[in-house]
Amino acid sequence: MVFSSILFLFFFLPLCLVLYHSTSLLPCLQHGKSRFKSNQGEVLAVREGTNAIPLKNGILLVFSLIFYAWGEPVYILLMLFASAVDYINGLLMDRFGITKGRRRIFLITSVAINLSVLAFFKYANFAVGIINGIFHLAIPFPDIALPIGISFFTFQTMSYIIDLYRKEVPVERNYFTYLTYVSMFPQLVAGPIVRFSAVNEELHQRKLTMDEFRSGLIRFMQGLFKKVLIANQMGALWEEIQVLEPGRASVLCCWLGAAAFTMQLYFDFSAYSDMAIGMGWMMGFHFPENFRYPLWATSITDFWRKWHISLSTWFRDYVYIPLGGNRKGVLRHLFNMFIVWFLTGLWHGAAWNFVLWGLYYGVLLTLEKYVWGKKLESLPLFIRHLYTIFIVVTGFVIFVFDDMGALGIYLNAMLGRVGNCFWGNECIWYLKNYGVVFVAALLLVFPFYPWIKEKIAGMKERARVWFAIGALFGYQVLFILTTAYLVNDTYNPFLYFRF
Repeated sequence: MVFSSILFLFFFLPLCLVLYHSTSLLPCLQHGKSRFKSNQGEVLAVREGTNAIPLKNGILLVFSLIFYAWGEPVYILLMLFASAVDYINGLLMDRFGITKGRRRIFLITSVAINLSVLAFFKYANFAVGIINGIFHLAIPFPDIALPIGISFFTFQTMSYIIDLYRKEVPVERNYFTYLTYVSMFPQLVAGPIVRFSAVNEELHQRKLTMDEFRSGLIRFMQGLFKKVLIANQMGALWEEIQVLEPGRASVLCCWLGAAAFTMQLYFDFSAYSDMAIGMGWMMGFHFPENFRYPLWATSITDFWRKWHISLSTWFRDYVYIPLGGNRKGVLRHLFNMFIVWFLTGLWHGAAWNFVLWGLYYGVLLTLEKYVWGKKLESLPLFIRHLYTIFIVVTGFVIFVFDDMGALGIYLNAMLGRVGNCFWGNECIWYLKNYGVVFVAALLLVFPFYPWIKEKIAGMKERARVWFAIGALFGYQVLFILTTAYLVNDTYNPFLYFRF
């Protein structure tokens, strides 16, 4: 089940929200709430007490397990196992971890089991391929399907046990509360990676406001529109261009395809994060932001501060800094960078192109720090944007081709080295068919929406009211259009499910 589906939008999510919020109306739970009112008597917020929260968590847990089991019921056992491993080791660490050495035993046990499970399900075929290639063997590839979202929920459970070892979070004694954290369907299968410390308090007590529910609904709708109306269309454009025979697609057409895939991936993933964050707000949770207009970045360093933020900070806090960061000399820093970016690439997939993609960024970030970073800062902003976009778009070409031969052909075609011309009529055809969506995507990769919000905030109250009415009408039109696309169009992939 995906968020951008008729089943989820019109049945699963509405039913979940109705049952979830109806617990606040049960008479037996009324004394567990605190209601805050304005001077005019309007109810602004409801802070749920300890009576309502377990029931809300239970409803959320049931819907989360149904959501995950919808596609592959067997692997729900894997998620239950992973969560039980960290939960039990957390209890043991809290009970018997008097010394740091004892605490480390439970930490190592938990992390080793988590990484072993991840390695088996995600990297077994990759490892067999490497062994066969090196030793000229013919070991059959294990027929193992990749569990959806395994990289995301594995990193979440590991963050809990590591933070508990560091005494940065309290132990969670209720298994079902912990399982609710691990399995929470808004961000279960594709992030953002939510650390236990970020939602620990809200798992036990949270404030539900009508304003935040409305904001969450708007954020969810924005993500839905980005996914269906932008990402899917950019994906369709990329699918048409990438299957063209070598030499048939012009240089500009190849760059158009690479740009289309870049925007497909950005809008696809950021849309999912928008929808996850929006649903979190509607339920009283606050998940971390995962994107801050990364294609508006002015350097590769800046790009990785804005792209997939929850993953970048995870590797920074749990790998890079523990290894010593940049505090132990240049050579050690280079080694640490190599490890982090090798793992970042490998995290995205079990194929050499992902490893190459990770190391590609590791090298560029190192060069920015030690070679041309200061010179780059002195260049005009426009040039820095072009530099960043060129590197990012090229990088995503590496990212998308798991066939290294096909990757080489496409990169050469982008440089005009396969006998293709610089400009062809096919570019005009693609721009005629996808031009409107392409221009809309270009506008939305820039911080256009925050600029509009800032302008609206400076308007007079009457103008803001009229703008709100117009926005409401616009959202209704876009939702109808989105629904029509979902009903009629079978092309509705979600790229990060496989990670």
